[in-house]
Amino acid sequence: MDLRATWILYVRELRSALRERTIVVNGILMPIFLYPVLLWVMFSALTFVQGLNDTATSRIAFVSAPPDRHVALLDSIAAQDGMIVIRETEGWGLDGPPQIMASGFPLLPERRAMEALLEGDLDVVVGFEPLPDSVSPLPDNMQVTVRYDRAESRSVQGLTRVERAVEGYRRGWVEHEVEDLGMTPEESTPFVIDSENVASGENLGKMLLGQMLSLFIVIMVALGCFVPSVDTTAGEQERSTWETIMTLAAPRSSIITAKYLSVATLGVVAGILNVLALFLSMGAVVRPLMEDASEITFRLPLASIPVMIAGAAALALFFAAAMMILASFARTFKDGQAMIQPVYWLVFLPVLLGNQSGQTLTPTVAAIPVANISMMIRDAINGIYIWPLIAEALLVTLGTVAICLVVARYVLRFEDFLLGSFDGSLWRFLRSRLSTSKPS
Repeated sequence: MDLRATWILYVRELRSALRERTIVVNGILMPIFLYPVLLWVMFSALTFVQGLNDTATSRIAFVSAPPDRHVALLDSIAAQDGMIVIRETEGWGLDGPPQIMASGFPLLPERRAMEALLEGDLDVVVGFEPLPDSVSPLPDNMQVTVRYDRAESRSVQGLTRVERAVEGYRRGWVEHEVEDLGMTPEESTPFVIDSENVASGENLGKMLLGQMLSLFIVIMVALGCFVPSVDTTAGEQERSTWETIMTLAAPRSSIITAKYLSVATLGVVAGILNVLALFLSMGAVVRPLMEDASEITFRLPLASIPVMIAGAAALALFFAAAMMILASFARTFKDGQAMIQPVYWLVFLPVLLGNQSGQTLTPTVAAIPVANISMMIRDAINGIYIWPLIAEALLVTLGTVAICLVVARYVLRFEDFLLGSFDGSLWRFLRSRLSTSKPS
């Protein structure tokens, strides 16, 4: 391989890529401008949906009455924001007027209330049952039964509101009973729970950065390699320039190496730009949308930057090799996109494996391509550097790259493959060539 020819062709490939609008938009402009906006839209949408759920009204009906001394609990439930208690029963198909409790709320027949809950006319059905003395010695103690539809957000929200009202009422009732018995609050509390958050704002910021950056850098490196890998292979075939390139006064290995390194370079650039854009926008976008986030600080440890760059470079070499091999069998840009789409989507499974919270890099995970780099980056952001496992993760990824390059070298031995004789069919190539193993 001629190194000088490889360098010249490498620079030429980069210049050609930067002239392509699709590559520039997907690899450079989108990470810088679009993804911070998408991040803000995503968090804003989640906050908006949560606000809609909080303000949605929940319709409730009572099917049995509590003990007389707990009638005030009904008012506590009805006083919850967004809670509407069924009072008007006309049109409910009742055999007669419903029973009216001391609080003024009607009692619906349980059968009719359950039908209305299943039909969506009610969101929550609440009933009260006294507890026998053998279960609870406290007088007038009771069990609150709440029926709801888990498939409906308004019904789930209604359950939460009922539980909140019951919890507040129960606390006040227990305190009143304790006072009547002449007990102090300490004497009536069998266990005391005291929680203290020892995580600093910087640690919380590292946790969030580790979860998000380790995910985004893998996806964005893959996306950065996606378009260039198709353009340098299937794109050349579609433009009918592949044969012209093969006539250059340069070894074939130099041409392929230059294309491969240019795709990997664009993948690394896309990943780094995305990380920078995401890191710079985290504080401005995420912090205002999070509760109790005023003290969260987003700061990358300096030692994590070389680890992230090394991981991004290893991923780019892997994705570029895998995608270019598959895209080389396509004859058009559209076919090339379809052929390497499985590589892009298969990324998500190991990424999720490598993004597990509460786990650091292990020898097993370090041996799984893509997942090892994702977890390695997340650990580095959190200040965890297990250097032997980091070396293992990089070596495994580079070993996978070597396997891809061996496959590519074998495939490129066939002249009719370079000339497009297989019409985009990987299966036809495998069937006709790997069985004979003889280059043309």
